[in-house]
Amino acid sequence: MTTTSIGELLASTVPMVKTLKLEYLETTAERAVLRLPDQPEYQNHVGGPHAGAMFTLAESASGAIVLAAFGDQLGRAVPLPTNAEMAFKKIARGDVVATATLGRPIADVVAELDKGERPEFPVTVDITRADGAVTGVMTITWTLRPND
Repeated sequence: MTTTSIGELLASTVPMVKTLKLEYLETTAERAVLRLPDQPEYQNHVGGPHAGAMFTLAESASGAIVLAAFGDQLGRAVPLPTNAEMAFKKIARGDVVATATLGRPIADVVAELDKGERPEFPVTVDITRADGAVTGVMTITWTLRPND
């Protein structure tokens, strides 16, 4: 899938993606990069993006990389998040960008699936503001649940 098609797919199937106007800048099996535009209606009490909007941005970036990396496995398994942890590091203001990376090699995950197992793998997402400062970090664990 291309960046455009993954972005279009997620915007059409996950209403919150469209609501927050998330922009898909890059989506490959190696990384996914999404931007949350600065929008007053989604700001918090200090004028930055609300924690819920930042969480949605990071989780959406993780989902984009999972689709890019394992889209060819969708006929036999469903990707599902199983756990997420988010740390807020600095105040975010303006547009913020989330960059997701896989924490395990794709081949290792697929090999477990081939053995009939339910593989789990982490995705790390860094959220940065325009000056490059990391404002938040999410670690989300995903699984590929085999279809019964």
